[in-house]
Formats: sequence, C-alpha cells, structure tokens
Amino acid sequence: MKYVCDVCGWEYDEALGDPDNGIAPGTKWEDLPDDFVCPLCGVGKDEFSQE
Repeated sequence: MKYVCDVCGWEYDEALGDPDNGIAPGTKWEDLPDDFVCPLCGVGKDEFSQE
C-alpha cells in the first residue's frame, strides 16, 4: 500500500519504508507510531490518503 500526504504530496510506500527516517522496508502504515509526521511538511498521519 502507498499513502500520500494531502498537503505536500510526499508518498509513503510500505514496501520501501522510509530508511532515511529510521522506518524499515515492509513497515505497515498502521504500524507507524501515532506521532509519525510527514518528513517534508510535518503534518500528522491524519493528513494522508491511501493511494
């Protein structure tokens, strides 16, 4: 699954994770911490849409 930031368009791909920010490949969206924020614009998980 992929999730896209509604504010800036940054994409989180579960298969790729976000190694630059310490999130391992294969990490599911629901397994991200509740305080996860977009690395580009800083909004929370509630501002992302499933692609």
